[in-house]
Amino acid sequence: MNSRSIGASLRSVPELSYLNADNVARYRAVMRFMYQEYQRLRYWLRPEDVHAGVAAWDVLDGYTLEQCQQDLERLKEWGNLASRHDGGRALTLEEYMRKKSQYLLTPYAIEIERMLETLEKIKGYGGSLETTYFDTIAECLQQIRLNVDRFEPGEALACWDRLQHAFKTMHENAADFIASMHSIQAEEMMATDAFLAMKETLTDYLQHFVKSLQRSAYLIEGRLQQITDSVRELYLEEVMRDELRKPRIEEGHSPEEIAEHQLQSWANLYRWFIGDTREPSELVLLERATKETIAKVVRSAIRLQERRRSGLSRRKDLETLGGWFAQLDDIRDAHRLAAYAFGLFPSRHLQGEDERETDRADRSMWQEPQNLRAIRSRSRRRVEKTGIEPVRRSDEKRQAYREQVARQLEEEAVFLEQLAGQGEIRIGELGVLTAKKRLQLLQWIGRCTASASRSFIAADGTEVRLEQPRKEEPEALLLCEDGELALPNYRLAFIREGTMQYV
Repeated sequence: MNSRSIGASLRSVPELSYLNADNVARYRAVMRFMYQEYQRLRYWLRPEDVHAGVAAWDVLDGYTLEQCQQDLERLKEWGNLASRHDGGRALTLEEYMRKKSQYLLTPYAIEIERMLETLEKIKGYGGSLETTYFDTIAECLQQIRLNVDRFEPGEALACWDRLQHAFKTMHENAADFIASMHSIQAEEMMATDAFLAMKETLTDYLQHFVKSLQRSAYLIEGRLQQITDSVRELYLEEVMRDELRKPRIEEGHSPEEIAEHQLQSWANLYRWFIGDTREPSELVLLERATKETIAKVVRSAIRLQERRRSGLSRRKDLETLGGWFAQLDDIRDAHRLAAYAFGLFPSRHLQGEDERETDRADRSMWQEPQNLRAIRSRSRRRVEKTGIEPVRRSDEKRQAYREQVARQLEEEAVFLEQLAGQGEIRIGELGVLTAKKRLQLLQWIGRCTASASRSFIAADGTEVRLEQPRKEEPEALLLCEDGELALPNYRLAFIREGTMQYV
C-alpha cells in the first residue's frame, strides 16, 4: 500500500454521522428501509415511498412527509444517498419544475447497513474448528503446482478466490472459537453442572481438530515449499490477467495495487503455515491454543466432579463402618478392616543412615532398634536465631561448570571441523561415532528440522544447513559405539564465508 492510498484511508468518514446524530432513530429507520428495498432490487425510491414504508413500521410518532424529505437531504449531504431529478410523473410544467427527487444508497451506505445487520446477529464469538478448509487449501495448492501453465481463462482467479476464502474463513472461525472458550460466558458455563454433560463431546471435538490439524499441516507445508518463486510469480500473473479481464464500470484499484495485495496475501498464507526464522507459525500457535483449551476443559470437569463428591453426605456409610468395628473383638481384625477401608496413610520419608545391629536378611525391620531423628518444627511462629551462618560460596561449582561448558564447546568445534573437512559424506558414510558425537549430530539435525529455513548458525559462525533425502532413497544406519540407529540419509551443508561444503 503506497502513501497515497494510506492517506486516503485515514480520512474522516462522514457517512457514519447518522449513527450518532440527534435524530438517530429517524435516520436509521430511513436507511434500514432503503437497505431492505435495495435487497429486493428496488434501487431508486421517491420520498413518498420511503415515508410510507417507515410509517408502516409504526416506530416513529408523528413522522411527516416533510420530515422524511429533510432526512433524505441530510443523508445526501453526509454521502449516504445519491439523488436524481424525478420528472417522469409530472403532468404540467409547474409540477415538472418543482423539485422532486429519487434517492439511491451509495456503496458506503450499503456496506454500513450490511455491517450493522451483521452486528445485530452476533451473540458471542461463535466460530468453529472445521477441518475441511485444510483439505481445500491443500487441493488448491496442488492445482497451482501442477497446472500453473495450463489454466483456462478465469480458472486461475477462481482457484485464487477459493484458496483465499478457505484460508480466511478457517483462520477467523478458529480464532473466534478459541476466543469464545476463554470468554466470561464460557468460564461461567464451565462452573455449572450442565457442563459435565457436554464435556466428552467438546473434548472429542477439540481432539479431532488437533489430529486433523497435525495431519494436514505437513501436507500443506510440503506443497507450499514445492511451489517455487517462479511458479508463484507465474500463477499470480495469471490471476492478474483474469482480474483485469473482468469489466468494471467504476474506477477500481490500479494493477500495481492489485499485484501488491496478491503478493501480500500469499506471504500471509506462507507465514501462517510455515512461519519464519524470528517466530513460530500461526499453525503452531493454533495447535498450542487448542491443546491448552482441552486441558482447561478437563480441569474444569475435574473440579466439578470433586465439588459434587464433596457435597455428598457420608453419614450412613460412616455409621455402617463404625458398626463393623464395634462387632470386632480382635485388634488385628480391626487393623485389617482399617487397611481395607482407609488404605495406607500418607508416608513421610526421612533421609539418614540406619544403625542396624546385624546384617541378617531374615531379621524383620520391626525387630531393629529405633533410630531417633530430630524433626524441625513447622510452626508459623518466628523462631529466634541461635547463631549466625556464614554466606555460602559456590565459586568452585561455577568454575567447574565453566570448564565443563568450555570442554563441550571445544569438542563440538573439533567435530564440526572434522566433518567440514571430510567432503561429501552422508549419514550412512560417517563411520563409527562415539556417544558424544552421536548426540551432537542428532542435536544438529533436530535444530535444522525445527527451523523453517532448515538451518542454524553454530557457535563459530558456521551455517549448518540440512538437505532432506529423496522419498525413494532407503534409510541409512548411523553406526555408534553403543549400537546402531536407523535414520533418513540426510546430508548437511556447512557454509563458511561464501564457501559451501556438503557433508
